Amino acid sequence: MAYHRQPAKLLCLLACARFLALSSQMPTVAIKLDQAGYLPSLPKLAMVVQHEERGDAFTVRRLNDNSVAFHGNLEPPQFDGDSGDYVRIAGFSQLTETGKFYLDIPGTGRSWSFAIGPDVFKRAYYLAMRSYFGQRCGTAVDLGSEFPGYKHAACHMLGAYHASSGKDGPHASSRGWHDAGDYGRYVVNSGITTGTLLWAWELYGDRIKNTGLRLPESGRGEPDILQEIRWNLDWLFTMQDLDGGVWHKQTSDRFCPFIMPEKDTLVSYVIGIGAAPFKSSCATADFAAVMAIAARVYRPFDGAYAQKCLRAAEDAWQWLNQNPNVVFQNPPGISTGDYGDAHCEDERLWAAAELARTTGHSSYTEYFLQHYGEFLDSVQPAKPPTWSMVAPLALWSYVLGDGKDERAIKSIRQRSIDTANQIAERTNRHPYRIALTSNDYIWGSNGVTANYAMQLLIADRLRPDKRYVEAAFDDLHYLLGRNTFSLSWVTQHGENAFKHPHHRLSAAEGFDLPWPGLLSGGPNAGRQDPVMKRMVAPDTPPAKAYVDETGAFACNEVAINWNAPLVFVLAALQNP
Repeated sequence: MAYHRQPAKLLCLLACARFLALSSQMPTVAIKLDQAGYLPSLPKLAMVVQHEERGDAFTVRRLNDNSVAFHGNLEPPQFDGDSGDYVRIAGFSQLTETGKFYLDIPGTGRSWSFAIGPDVFKRAYYLAMRSYFGQRCGTAVDLGSEFPGYKHAACHMLGAYHASSGKDGPHASSRGWHDAGDYGRYVVNSGITTGTLLWAWELYGDRIKNTGLRLPESGRGEPDILQEIRWNLDWLFTMQDLDGGVWHKQTSDRFCPFIMPEKDTLVSYVIGIGAAPFKSSCATADFAAVMAIAARVYRPFDGAYAQKCLRAAEDAWQWLNQNPNVVFQNPPGISTGDYGDAHCEDERLWAAAELARTTGHSSYTEYFLQHYGEFLDSVQPAKPPTWSMVAPLALWSYVLGDGKDERAIKSIRQRSIDTANQIAERTNRHPYRIALTSNDYIWGSNGVTANYAMQLLIADRLRPDKRYVEAAFDDLHYLLGRNTFSLSWVTQHGENAFKHPHHRLSAAEGFDLPWPGLLSGGPNAGRQDPVMKRMVAPDTPPAKAYVDETGAFACNEVAINWNAPLVFVLAALQNP
C-alpha cells in the first residue's frame, strides 16, 4: 500500500509548491494589461516587453488556484518609437470564462491580476464619477466608511468681486468643483467638463441611471450623476451677471500652498477681464451651451430647474450677440490659471447647436447653419476636442439632435466617419493599440487619449461600426494599465495605480494614498516643470516622459476635464 501512496503524496507536494511559488511571485511591469479587466465578448490583449526573447508561450491562470484557463503564443515583437519598447502581444480573446486571472510567462513573470466579466468596469465608473464629489467646493466632504478619513471641512466660504469684474463687495462662494490640482473654479473648463458629463447621461443614461454614488443627495428622485452635475451647475449660475454675461473664473489671486481646502483662507474672487464688458465671450458661450443641455436633461426630473437653466442659456446668448469675441487674459495681480482662448467662435457655435436642439427655435438653427461649415475641419484624426476647441461638440450635437438640414448632416457625418476610420486604423497599427500620435504626448495626454475614445464612440452613434468601439476601448485599456509603465492612471484603481498626483487635497496631510478616481495627466514630452526637467532626460521617448511625483505638475496633475471623457467612455461600458 505504501508503494502506491508515495507518488500521490509527492505529486501533491509538488502541486502545492507550484501553487505557493506562483501565488507569492511579485507581478512584473514587463507585462502590461488592463488592471480592471475585459468584457467577455470583446478583444483581450496584453502587451509584453522582454529585454530578450525567452520563448513564445504564455498562460492565463485562474487567480484562485493558479489553474490554467488559456494557453497562447506571443506575437512577434513590434517596435514602438514613442516608448522605445519592443512590444509583443499576448492575445486571449477566445477566453470568455468569467472570473479573476493573471498572465504567466516563463522567464518574464506574472502579470497584475485582472477580471473578465460583464461588470468589470463598474468600479472604474463609480470611482471616476464619484471623484467629482471629492472635488466639491463650499461644503464639507466625507467619502465615508469606504475610504475612512478621506474628508475635509467646508471650504472657500469667503467670496468677493475682484476689481477686474467691474463690481466690488462680497460675492457668494457657493458650490462648484475644484478644477484640478488647485482650488480654483473656471467656467471654461467647467463648461466642457459639465457638457461631457451631461452627454454621457444623454447617450448612456439607461446604463448608469441606477448607479449610486453615495452622495448626500442620493435617493431624492434624481439619478446620482445628475445630482452631482447639479452641484456644479449651481455654481455656474452664480457666475452669470444680470446682463447675461458670464465671468471667466472664481479663484484666489494666487495659488495657495499644499494645504487642505478649508485651510486656504485666501479670498475667492470673481475675476473678469478688467474693462467693460468685464465678462468673457468664451465663458459665456460655454455657459449657454451647458445650460441648454441641462435644460433638456433635467426636464423630466425637475421642470422648474430645467426652465431656470434655459432662461440662463438664452440670456447668455443675447449677451453674446452684443459681445461675440471678448477674450480673457489674467488681469494684473492674478497668477492662477487663465484658460485663455483667443477665439470664441467655436464656443458660440456650440451654444447655438445646443440651444437649437433644446428649443427648436429657428434663430439658433440659422446661426448654426450659417457657420458650421467654417468648423468642419475641427473634426480631426489627430486632434480630438478640448476645452479650447469645442466646435466638434456643436457639429455632433446637430446630428445627434436630429437636425433637419440634409446637407449639413451629410457633411458632418462624412467628416466624422472619415476621421474615425483613420483613428481606428492608426490604433490597430500601433504596437500598444492606442490612438495617440507622437505629437499627442502633451500636458494632459491622458485626457487626449480619453477624448479620442469619446470621439470614436460618438462616431459609432453616427454610423455603427465595431472597429470604432474596439478602438475606443483600446484607449481605455491604455489608461487602466496597458501602457509602457504597466501603470493604472486612475488613483486607487488597479493593483499598480499611480500614487502621487499633483493634487493639493491628496498631498496636504494624512493620506497614505491619493483621493480615489482621479486621472493623471500622463506623459508629457514638454516637461514644463522643474521636477520633470530634473528627473526626465530631454531625450526620453515621449511616451516615457512621466514621473509619479507630486511636484511634477506637467505630467501628474489631475483635472476635471480629463476625468469627464473617462466617465463618458466608462458609462458606455456599464451593464444596464
